[in-house]
Amino acid sequence: MNESGYCAIGLVNPKSPENVGSVMRAAGCYGASEVYYTGNRFELARRFATDTHQMITQIPLLGVDDLLAFMPADCTPVLVDLIAGATPLPEFIHPERAFYIFGPEDGTLKPKQYAKVQEVVYVPTQGCMNLAASVNVILYDRLAKRMMAGR
Repeated sequence: MNESGYCAIGLVNPKSPENVGSVMRAAGCYGASEVYYTGNRFELARRFATDTHQMITQIPLLGVDDLLAFMPADCTPVLVDLIAGATPLPEFIHPERAFYIFGPEDGTLKPKQYAKVQEVVYVPTQGCMNLAASVNVILYDRLAKRMMAGR
């Protein structure tokens, strides 16, 4: 999908296989190339019930100790979290090559660990979205803005 450019997803300690399966489906729908995760709270399975298109067989899902250390080459890291100073998604300009890092469903990213990351975005909502919903919204926004710009 040329309109979406290159992007990969990083998940910090995801909690449930349902959310990870839904993230994999979103990655397939919007052209993400890889999904990385830290932690081991969900049980890695051959099939995730929510990954109805079986993207797990087409897109690498890689467990790592440190997302930034395994960030794909030439990518700009983008934190997606409710962090002070974050840019609201409607105002955000997506990098050509992006590595989106999402905080855990039941927590937030540790500022010290990601202090060097300059791109921080949040989705303005009236309540919390779950991990998979956040990934879908970010990747859709990326695709829509690129299509509108004629890229």
